[in-house]
Amino acid sequence: MSEVFERSRADTMGAAVAVLPPHMVLMEEATRDGVPTFWVGRGQIRPVLQAVKSGGTLRMLFDLTAVDERQREHRTGLPASDFTVVYHVKSFNGPLDEVRLKVPLSADDPNISTITDIWPNANWLEREAWDLFGVVFEGHPHLSRILTPPTWQGHPLRKDHYARATERPPYTLSEDQVFDEQEALRFDPESWGMKRHSDNSDFMFLNLGPNHPSVHGVFRVVLQLEGEMIVDAVPDIGFHHRGAEKMGERQSWHTYIPYTDRIDYVGGVMNNFPYVMGVEKLAGITVPPRAQLIRIMLAEFFRISSHLVFYGTMVQDLGQLSPVFYIFTDRERVFEIIEKICGFRMHPAFFRIGGVAMDLPQGWDGEVRAFLDYLPKRLDEYNELVMKNPIFKGRTKGIGVYNTEEAIEWGVTGPGLRATGLEWDYRKKSPYSGYDQIDFDIPTAVNGDCYDRAAVHIEEIRQSLRIIRYCLDNMPGGAYKAEHPLAMPPPKPRTMHDIETLIHHFVGVSWGPVIPVGEARCCIEATKGLNQYYLTSDGGTMSYRTRIRTPSFIHLQQLPLLARGASIADLIAIIGSIDFVMADVDR
Repeated sequence: MSEVFERSRADTMGAAVAVLPPHMVLMEEATRDGVPTFWVGRGQIRPVLQAVKSGGTLRMLFDLTAVDERQREHRTGLPASDFTVVYHVKSFNGPLDEVRLKVPLSADDPNISTITDIWPNANWLEREAWDLFGVVFEGHPHLSRILTPPTWQGHPLRKDHYARATERPPYTLSEDQVFDEQEALRFDPESWGMKRHSDNSDFMFLNLGPNHPSVHGVFRVVLQLEGEMIVDAVPDIGFHHRGAEKMGERQSWHTYIPYTDRIDYVGGVMNNFPYVMGVEKLAGITVPPRAQLIRIMLAEFFRISSHLVFYGTMVQDLGQLSPVFYIFTDRERVFEIIEKICGFRMHPAFFRIGGVAMDLPQGWDGEVRAFLDYLPKRLDEYNELVMKNPIFKGRTKGIGVYNTEEAIEWGVTGPGLRATGLEWDYRKKSPYSGYDQIDFDIPTAVNGDCYDRAAVHIEEIRQSLRIIRYCLDNMPGGAYKAEHPLAMPPPKPRTMHDIETLIHHFVGVSWGPVIPVGEARCCIEATKGLNQYYLTSDGGTMSYRTRIRTPSFIHLQQLPLLARGASIADLIAIIGSIDFVMADVDR
């Protein structure tokens, strides 16, 4: 590692030690990503996190997850642990960007105290860790299944839980089992935490979704209404859960790439970005400059595509039907460019460990330049058609308001955070893949309402055009993939020259590269907020643990806060302004 990196890491570690009570820390762990990582005893985690938060810089609980350590072979020097609970806490100012805290638990007593009273966004994260790992969070207000059905047996991310349907007998349901499944779906307001506030209240309970066009996927919200006003709202997710993290433990490092495209399915290669960078960090691969800029250009094309979908569908939800047809025409032009470069449209899986799948085709620059000249005029038209429309303003201004502090408390990032006035973008604050070379602005707003969230999205499209233009004008020559033995797969033409390269190609594709032992997280500014892959390698051809922190899962948890006191019509605007897709929520 360079002297500059070592000095930066030393400064970061010094800042971490300053906020952590040293007598409460079991040990420090060195990781491949350089994130300050400390092990803390189960009885000390609450006071440690309280001290961290009260320090004033580490303000956001960014992620909370778990690892089943029972089959892990390379744990020398670490505390004994069957299940490890991992907390990622992030800063938005000060010298310390983030800290990682780990708590060891035994299989006989996998219990730990809740922190929902410290950070409200821990609610869903703790429920997920209980659902998938069986870690019990004592004192949690509603510890129940969140991604799997209420009748599910076992905890899917445990190593002793089956991963494929072929490992089980054929699925059948007897009449009694059908009855039990239906009973499990019966709605009981009390069990959902909904209570009558007074004897004079006349409440109605209403299901919005999971088959409603304005909930953007298979998503259910149970509403408690008093007249037209919402008293409470409880989101019900998990209908789209596909076990994406479990799949990461059963696919090779290389063959898992196409699965990432389907997480935020309108984000395309943006999903590949943090995954391949995390693997490259574990493997020590340096990506060539040309491949870095190709990645940036394609990622920004998908940011434009995703924001266009957000723009058109949000407006459609509010009753303005014309814009979505125009906007999807522009999205089609984005897909035409992506298809000519990648060979596929929505899910090209174009990034590779060490670079990209192939070089840019001849004539790519003409198509890109024409699009850069075309889209700004269309955005101006949409501004007149939508953003200046008095009905759109009336439906969105002052609706679904939250401030910067509330956004950080709930883990909100991306356009939703910047709409509150905080000028914070991961591409600027922690540049990756060459973003530090590019001049672009961070769009912000001031009110943190539905209108401002839409306005930030639109301005981000313009900034993405600036970034793509830089890539167009400054695309370097050179290789599109690293010359590294773990870069997968080796360029195909080289396999025709010697048998060793052919064997390397065959083994790399069939079995996958053997990634060195360690763990690393890689985070990017994705289309909807910060998307992070936290990868653990046990020295094999497959990931030991693949944790996917998606912005949609975190953001949707805030819905009850925004919905209370609003009308049903307002709720439709709020849901549209959050910008989520259910595949990104449920994984």
